[in-house]
Amino acid sequence: MPEVSMYNVNGDLLGKVRLNDQVFDAPVNNTAVHDAVIRYLAGGRRGTSDTKTRGEVRGGGRKPWRQKGTGRARHGSIRSPIWRGGGIVFGPHPRDYSYTLPRKVRRLALKSVLSSKIMEDKLIVLEELKLERPRTKDIIDILNNLKTSGGVLLVTMVKDDNVYKSARNISDVKTVTIDGLNIYDLLVYETLVVTKDALAGIEEALLNEEPA
Repeated sequence: MPEVSMYNVNGDLLGKVRLNDQVFDAPVNNTAVHDAVIRYLAGGRRGTSDTKTRGEVRGGGRKPWRQKGTGRARHGSIRSPIWRGGGIVFGPHPRDYSYTLPRKVRRLALKSVLSSKIMEDKLIVLEELKLERPRTKDIIDILNNLKTSGGVLLVTMVKDDNVYKSARNISDVKTVTIDGLNIYDLLVYETLVVTKDALAGIEEALLNEEPA
């Protein structure tokens, strides 16, 4: 069963926390991680690109010239796709790019990335993270005390406005709750800093096999 060090906001070591090996010592499945990332990015696409078909382009209500006798090719509308200013045949239209993955695949991907954080020693547990008021310097001091490196993902059990407002001005720091934890952020941010109660919530969520 893997263990990770737990600190307070001053960077003092408080002891070790035992982690569930089904969540934090799972085999890393790169295929599941890749599929989960592609699904996340696809779900973020707006899909608002749109072109007009010949039925939507303005004009072209009458036949440009008579069918026979002019020596020119026959045409029924100046808004035909072969005309300049005409409709688009196979252009994009608004659509939803999102799709679903099996729940087991999504959980396997999260377990894989969380396990890799443990192997790379990039997971830090905080006993508690509370601020009396929003102040960016307080978050910077806490992260310096913890000796974090690279981008930092702060995970709390529930949203704390003081923590959120204090961290939002730091370009390489993001705060999320366990409900907002996703595969993309786990990969983008190098260090994962999670509170003790949020850690328990993550384990419970990933071990719960009941359907949503």
